[in-house]
Amino acid sequence: MSRFIAISRPLAAAARVQVVRSALATRSAVQIRHYSDQHEESFEDYTARFVTFFDNVDDLFELQRGLNNAFGYDMVPSPSVIEAALKAARRVNDYPTAVRIFEGLRVKAGSETVYKQYLDELAALKVQLGVETKDELGL
Repeated sequence: MSRFIAISRPLAAAARVQVVRSALATRSAVQIRHYSDQHEESFEDYTARFVTFFDNVDDLFELQRGLNNAFGYDMVPSPSVIEAALKAARRVNDYPTAVRIFEGLRVKAGSETVYKQYLDELAALKVQLGVETKDELGL
């Protein structure tokens, strides 16, 4: 009986591999994706979408998910998006995330001059919300 089990296992495994290979071959022929059909979003649409998203955030998980999505694009978010994200961070009472927004902005800006322009634009909001950058905190 042990011989039967030893012989049947390799045969069964070979049969499974053949079934999987034929299923993959069929599937790859059927699944065709047309990437050119996707709508390209303009910067204004991107800005409006994320401002609306951050205006409606009511918990920390959603805020962090939105920040990951907003900063995941190959562009620097507009000051209105950063403003909405900072307000959302203070609304959910998470000061560290508000500070991290400025860190993410510094990385996405790519240069200190662009980052300084954002800081100048958001200076009044920083004072209003009581948020400081990592450098201002001495970290």
